[in-house]
Amino acid sequence: MQIAPPIDPVEAVEEQFGDDVLHVKTFRDETTIVVTTERIVEVIQFLRSTPGLIYNYLSDISSVDYYPNDYGDAYDGQDERNYRPERFGVAYHIYSMLYNRRLRVKVFAMEEDPVVPTIVGLWPAANWLEREIADLMGIQFDGHPDKRRLMMPEDWDGHPLRRDYPMGKETVQFSFNVEEIISHKPLAKD
Repeated sequence: MQIAPPIDPVEAVEEQFGDDVLHVKTFRDETTIVVTTERIVEVIQFLRSTPGLIYNYLSDISSVDYYPNDYGDAYDGQDERNYRPERFGVAYHIYSMLYNRRLRVKVFAMEEDPVVPTIVGLWPAANWLEREIADLMGIQFDGHPDKRRLMMPEDWDGHPLRRDYPMGKETVQFSFNVEEIISHKPLAKD
């Protein structure tokens, strides 16, 4: 069996998808390709199955909330490290075991209705990763086979990893207020 020589993923994706490639960034030898949300499944499929690329391992899926003002108009087109056209970003961290290369493919989701197509059909391991993001960040994955909450109870309001999620607090216990704090805590039953 002959192995195809490695090809540059950025050139290959730009050639195949053209205007659907919104931004490319290389920082500290890590490459990120930002594509349109509508084409993410096709881009991932292309990177996974094209000879010379073969990104055949999904390492992780992560998400970022750029609230309150680090997205949209804040991007001036000059500083390529700060490309954030929408509030939410979803990054797919993929790896080619054959060529020992990593790549990050990123999409952005709108604040009003954050929805990204699922890639569970390509990588079943994405199931729980996408459910975790949906549960904790509120980004929905269109076509996902199991939309139940993963970490939070079903009746939980909101998504606790969003930057605008209300923070709760608990009074810190010191020697001068220990009795007051203990009086407000429920006691464990024997």
